[in-house]
Amino acid sequence: MRAENLRLMAALALPLLFGACTQEEWLTDMKQQPSVGTWQVYSTDTAAGQLIPFRGNPQGSVPTNGIAVASWQVSYAPMPPTVDSMSGVQNPVAADERSLANGRKLFQINCAVCHGDLGDGKGGMPQLNPAYAFVPAINAAATQARTDGYIFGMLRNGRGLMPPQNRIPEAMRWDVINYLRGLQGRYPVATGPVGFPGQTGDKLPGYSAVGPTVPSAYLKPSTTGITPKAEKPAEAAKPEGNTGGHP
Repeated sequence: MRAENLRLMAALALPLLFGACTQEEWLTDMKQQPSVGTWQVYSTDTAAGQLIPFRGNPQGSVPTNGIAVASWQVSYAPMPPTVDSMSGVQNPVAADERSLANGRKLFQINCAVCHGDLGDGKGGMPQLNPAYAFVPAINAAATQARTDGYIFGMLRNGRGLMPPQNRIPEAMRWDVINYLRGLQGRYPVATGPVGFPGQTGDKLPGYSAVGPTVPSAYLKPSTTGITPKAEKPAEAAKPEGNTGGHP
């Protein structure tokens, strides 16, 4: 009975014991620690006058130009109506020398194996296995009539037996589309492999501009409207001299 009374008293004392503390002072799990999320602004937990702000996002982790179509707008389902819904997406990349040259490299790496160097459907896969002879020609009238947005949707989602080509950075997919228009006769373009397997350097597409090339500038943030946390009162000074302990 006495043990039960002690446990009851301990349970009643716990709220009083911790009631004088804030959760920041006694909770130690990571969920409760001071932190900042992606794109989160400075909160009132930040001490006014802090000289070192939160670190910038890692290089390459944040797109610099956004995306043409977000998943909440159009799903990634490889279905004809879904791809059709992207027909109105506008091509923001000019078909200049840079774009066509980069599009050729990407086309050779990702597309020519099935669709052929000329986009005529006579790539290496159909030649290797006749079962792959269903690959369509994409330099013909049917694909010529498709909008750039539709072809972008095909690269983004895939359709039927064609897998999505999302390993091609989004901005560079427009280079592929521009190059395909060249294969269809809209622009003069070079055809065939750019290099041989294993070759690097200018034979491959450049790095994707998916994030800043340097860390964000560490500028002192504005502290306007931030209320500093109240400082804890200093402990009472201990009396000098012997307090009853060892001499």
